[in-house]
Amino acid sequence: MMRMILSALGLLAAGPALAEPPQVVVDTPVTASLVQQVMGDLGQVQVLLPKGASAHHHQMRPSDARGLQEAGLLVWTGPELTPWLDRAASSVAGDVAQLRLLEVPGTYLRGYDDGHDHGHEEHGHGHGSGHGDDHAHDHDHAHDHAHGDDHAHDDDDHHAHGDVDPHAWLDPENARLWIAAIAETLAEADPDNAAAYRQNAETAGEGILRLEEGLRAQLQPHAGGSFVVFHDAYGYFTDHFGLQPAIAVSLGDASTPSAARLNEIRARIAQSGALCAFPEYGSDPKLVQAVTEGSTVRAGRELMPEGGDLEPGPGLYAQILGEMGGAIADCLSQ
Repeated sequence: MMRMILSALGLLAAGPALAEPPQVVVDTPVTASLVQQVMGDLGQVQVLLPKGASAHHHQMRPSDARGLQEAGLLVWTGPELTPWLDRAASSVAGDVAQLRLLEVPGTYLRGYDDGHDHGHEEHGHGHGSGHGDDHAHDHDHAHDHAHGDDHAHDDDDHHAHGDVDPHAWLDPENARLWIAAIAETLAEADPDNAAAYRQNAETAGEGILRLEEGLRAQLQPHAGGSFVVFHDAYGYFTDHFGLQPAIAVSLGDASTPSAARLNEIRARIAQSGALCAFPEYGSDPKLVQAVTEGSTVRAGRELMPEGGDLEPGPGLYAQILGEMGGAIADCLSQ
């Protein structure tokens, strides 16, 4: 009875207090999806980029700066994707532990190549490679961080934030690798919950693997089909699933294609026998329409490689890949 009374009054000797899970701040909803799958119910991540906003052109708010200052961990793709976060990551969040996903060892990185094959076979990502867990990626990826403050660019300077294509989450093997790295980073910051992070990561990785297998079966019959996209962001996806490299109307995320480039793309579409053209969330669909007008190219559904207006949350990553694969397969199969 006395023990019950003391317990109710909070007078029993307490054991060692468990550490609080770190407050995690992330750059984009895609990153948030991966991190939240690992954290589970142990914490809620803070996302700097609002739903539907451009990852490349965001103006940080005072609340963003406060979140960075109070964070225990910053997880972000890297300045190649979110150049607006580069300076804040060094100054505002200078003392905060950070995980840059593009720098996780083993990550498969590719350059912006406008649909030309730059020796992906050496990475195990050649068409139809079906690369599994036993392959090693080349991790030679010197980053060009000299992007400065002016991020406006056109086809002449290609990508001001470096030559590395930052849309690396569109390769599900990269996502599985990142989830494992996120779990280990969280386990180091919060050892009391290390087992939960690792178990969540294992479960999430298995889910991505099932998604990958389903997409491969869905897309394999259409491996020879050529298609057009708004900008050069889909190489990881086409490499991984053995699809033809997409014909990109625009080289950069924010570049405006010249008249000469539009003519070049029209010629490539005619030569390739492209079947479909896909607009992209947040871009002008008229540019895609301009290069396919008068042809037999079918209009596909809008693609959303960064999530677009999809609902943020743990399931966002699977939804991005699932809807992208479904849109491509549906159009190419007509």
